[in-house]
Amino acid sequence: MAHLNMADGQRPENITLEPDGSADVTFAYRRQVARITPDGRVRVLATLPAPPAGAGTPVLTSPFLGGIVRTQDGTLYFLYATGSSDLTGLWRLRPGGTPERMAALPADSLPSGLALDTRSGLLYVADSVLGTVWRVPATGGTPRKWATASEQEPAGFLGANGIKIHNGAAWVSNLDKGTVLRIPITRRGAAGPVEKRATGLVNIDDIAFTGSGDTLLAAINADNEVALVKPDGTHSTVLTGADGLENPTSLAVRGTTAYIANGAYFTNQDPNLLAVRITSGKQGQQR
Repeated sequence: MAHLNMADGQRPENITLEPDGSADVTFAYRRQVARITPDGRVRVLATLPAPPAGAGTPVLTSPFLGGIVRTQDGTLYFLYATGSSDLTGLWRLRPGGTPERMAALPADSLPSGLALDTRSGLLYVADSVLGTVWRVPATGGTPRKWATASEQEPAGFLGANGIKIHNGAAWVSNLDKGTVLRIPITRRGAAGPVEKRATGLVNIDDIAFTGSGDTLLAAINADNEVALVKPDGTHSTVLTGADGLENPTSLAVRGTTAYIANGAYFTNQDPNLLAVRITSGKQGQQR
């Protein structure tokens, strides 16, 4: 869909889709939210404030703009980490407005993945450094620690990373441990016991479900691959650099199309946005 300008810091970290087929992305180290139209044009919607002098984002050092989601009214929510208490947290951008922080997160956190539960209006945040899933209302307020478990913690670099709300649960990837976790949302909204649903996916970044079932696509960032993960946890590589991948960071699925954001963090060439058609296998399983 688009070849992006690496010299201008256009390395997409996370993605959400607009009704007209445009994609809203975060440029992680440029502190920008941008819209990419179906014909490949890029328009910057907002630039986040620079952190104060001396602030350093945990692990990454540089300020980091992470997960992004869109609500039905066109409002965008996204995550910003700076290592400073005055900026780190959940931010909001209304159509035609200016960005504002909705909820503060700890300065020593690294909020990465963001998911919206449309039924409850709650947002879920995967914290890659603290190994925590935070929960906060879309209207703002104080984030609450929703799920804390050893399965979410990092093992040397980054832990809980991508997150999606799907079939009554929060699904979370762990980059260091190469796992996909399922955390049930109980009737009262609490976190149920963590279930390990897939392993052997080291360097996994974001995930996206291919349909109403539990089959999902996983962006394997440093390995320059996208994997298809079946409900039983088995997985296979379905896309590689030969298909145009440049360190895939995130995915979004609409209908039979998967959109893949490529940050080119390690290849250092051609950050881009790909659109891929999802087809059915011989046994009726999605590929």
